[in-house]
Amino acid sequence: MLLACALVIQVRALEQKPDTSDAATQTPGADISEERPSIPETFPQHGHNSAGEARGASDVQEALSILKRLDKPRKRPTRSVKPSGVTGTAVYYAKEAFYLLFMNGPPRDQPLEIQANTQKLSQPLSRAIKLLDGAAKENNPDAMYLLAEMNFYGNYTHPRNYAEAFRRFNDLASTTGNSSAQYMIGFMYATGIGDAVERDQAKALLYHTFAALGGDVRSEMTVAFRHHAGIGTPRNCEEAAFYYKRVADKGIRYSRDGPPGGQALVREAYSLADEDGGVYGEGASVSSSGLNANRGGPNSDTHASFEDVLEYLDLMSRKGDLKATFSLGRLHYEGSRVLNRNMRKAKAYFMVVAKRYWARDGRIIPGSTADIEKIAAKAAGYLGRMFFRGEGVDQNFEKARIWFRRGISNGDPLCQYSMGLMYLRGLGVPKDVIKAADYFREAADQDFASAQVRLGVLFLDQGDLQTAIRYFELATRHGHIEAYYHLAEMSNQGVGMGRSCGTATTYYKIVAEKAEPIHSPFLEANLAYDDGDNELALTDFMMAAEQGYEVGQANVAYLLDGKKSQVSLKQLLPWSKGRSSLLRNAALALVYWTRSAKQKNIDSMVKMGDYYLGGFGTEIDHEKAATCYQSAAETHQSALALWNLGWMHENGIGIEQDFHLAKRFYDQALEINSQEAYLPVTLSLLKLRARSFWNTITNGRVNSIRSEPEPKKEWSFSEWIHNFLEDDHPYYHDADDDLTDPQVHDPMPGGDDFYDEIDEGIIESLVILGLAAALAFLVYYRQVRQQNHRRTVEPQGNANGAPAPAAQQGQEQVPGQQPDGGFFPPPDDPNFNQWVAGGVGH
Repeated sequence: MLLACALVIQVRALEQKPDTSDAATQTPGADISEERPSIPETFPQHGHNSAGEARGASDVQEALSILKRLDKPRKRPTRSVKPSGVTGTAVYYAKEAFYLLFMNGPPRDQPLEIQANTQKLSQPLSRAIKLLDGAAKENNPDAMYLLAEMNFYGNYTHPRNYAEAFRRFNDLASTTGNSSAQYMIGFMYATGIGDAVERDQAKALLYHTFAALGGDVRSEMTVAFRHHAGIGTPRNCEEAAFYYKRVADKGIRYSRDGPPGGQALVREAYSLADEDGGVYGEGASVSSSGLNANRGGPNSDTHASFEDVLEYLDLMSRKGDLKATFSLGRLHYEGSRVLNRNMRKAKAYFMVVAKRYWARDGRIIPGSTADIEKIAAKAAGYLGRMFFRGEGVDQNFEKARIWFRRGISNGDPLCQYSMGLMYLRGLGVPKDVIKAADYFREAADQDFASAQVRLGVLFLDQGDLQTAIRYFELATRHGHIEAYYHLAEMSNQGVGMGRSCGTATTYYKIVAEKAEPIHSPFLEANLAYDDGDNELALTDFMMAAEQGYEVGQANVAYLLDGKKSQVSLKQLLPWSKGRSSLLRNAALALVYWTRSAKQKNIDSMVKMGDYYLGGFGTEIDHEKAATCYQSAAETHQSALALWNLGWMHENGIGIEQDFHLAKRFYDQALEINSQEAYLPVTLSLLKLRARSFWNTITNGRVNSIRSEPEPKKEWSFSEWIHNFLEDDHPYYHDADDDLTDPQVHDPMPGGDDFYDEIDEGIIESLVILGLAAALAFLVYYRQVRQQNHRRTVEPQGNANGAPAPAAQQGQEQVPGQQPDGGFFPPPDDPNFNQWVAGGVGH
């Protein structure tokens, strides 16, 4: 209660203060949340006076000089991709065996605190720690922060000690109110990492809220996600939108900063499980089975490694294939998970393509085909963009304009958009919004997302909200960050559409998660994972998971998962390296499987069912396991979830035992994944049929397998008539066969062949005539009933002085017109005899 009261008071006090966390007003490096370097150039801001910060400053500077000599620059290593082919596979496993036999130590089962105390420090590191410890005793915040991070991350070869790190962060937060220290305390309370503290979601939210209101972007993301998902607090859409908007505002300012066109937001959030074929391995996981499976024959490059693809493209490029050359340039320009960006190589490849179409003076080389023209225009767009933004070359608007002009002549959308941007901002050309809009429209018509966003902004400025929304929605199909941001702002403020907090929160969340460089630890997590430091990778992925990244949540659960379905070489060898205590936490794995499943990860949902079914990290709960499998099966994407439901129905675990339903789920699993699921489903069905047969002959209580009734379609009257006329009656099939069989004895030799010559059209005509006669009879019967009714009513009306029926209906008889006598005269009518005789005398 005291913590809650303190939180409310502090939040209200901070909300009354102006927001000073604007990234545009902060000094670079002032917020440690943007990046975690080994040697920080500046430290997080502290609430200290200058005298307090000066104490121990000389010791800190001396310690930093020592640590800089110990620090080794970390570069992204080349990922060890499992090679293809017999020779490559043999070499790969030979290296694995050599490492396991000669380069591996005993399993590390000791607690992290004992390991930290037993590990001997080098003399320079001991000297630096002694200096920092002395400064920290004088309450020097920089020394306190350095010591806390060294114990938490293991920087400068210092052993990790999470309990000591928590003590240091707690001292710093209590002494100075440092937001980064508050974030770390909240993170440790949320995860209980290293058993330094007991997990406490209330305290975690408390410290994260203080840090978020203090401007820490990581805590803003964390608090937003907790209010959005209801973790440690009831779900609150308004609070989630408030904090997600703060992060989105900073993210959009970062993306607009830098060279023309904004920062290049490189995505670092990758799924570890997908690189191994999914959570359950190749073919069993949703990410690698069914529609997502990699299909290809023996001569296909479907399963080729990235290095093989690069080698093939390089070979084709040397042979003069311009498509391969352009693809190499684009790969080096954009970069990927396994390839760093290299502007020098990208420019060289693009120039090779451009020189095949344009001469040095800009003339088109004769004999160029349409394919060369199209590829050359794309290469011109990238070359102009590099000069326009100064990427790998000196920024030169004139050269950029030349390349853009060449690409525009061939209709390249990137060149059209970039030229429009030059006119919009007056970069190298006179500022002209009209020309800019024309270029944007031409590129937008070719579905170029950036041009659609720019055009939408122009329409928004003119007050045409619906057209602006339409262009923004078109750009969101390509994942453009600014399109999502504009839609979030309009939805949050109710401009051009009805206000929707849920929609605004969803869009703000997308924008915040796309702005990875300002808060995301994915880059460091990937580096640690590539280096083999799974403990550090787990810590960084945990931070991303707490910020609401589904990929981070799935990666944490995958690293903690000790029940993987696939068997590797390291699991078979008895002397293989054991998992540290930090990586053995089934309860925490279940927490992150659950959070990932709530964000529509189907494999995570199936994993939840496995944990409840086997009692991993929780008590055995078969009903919850069945619920998880059912939720995953309803997506019609997971054959494994359907197979699990079939197995549970077959054995009556968690749900009613029913052999017929079990067969139905097995069949559905085979329909979804007919290739990978064929063998397990076939074996399961064989066993199931045997059990069902035994249950039937012994009069068991279980519902046995029975034939599915064929659905009968209900026919309308018109459909019945149509089908009757189209199909021959089954009773006549045998007769027709007898009549057409030459070997059948003719009972009437020399007789009339009339029955063989009956045309099918006569039957149709008879049916039509019968229907027409029935219709005529119904009309006649109706007219007689109406006439009898009139004769009964008219005398009564005349006797009572009532008007005629025609007057009752407001009808007047036209002069000269005979009264209505019906379709046929009744028998008692004087004209009946004349009508019968054919109207003689008329």
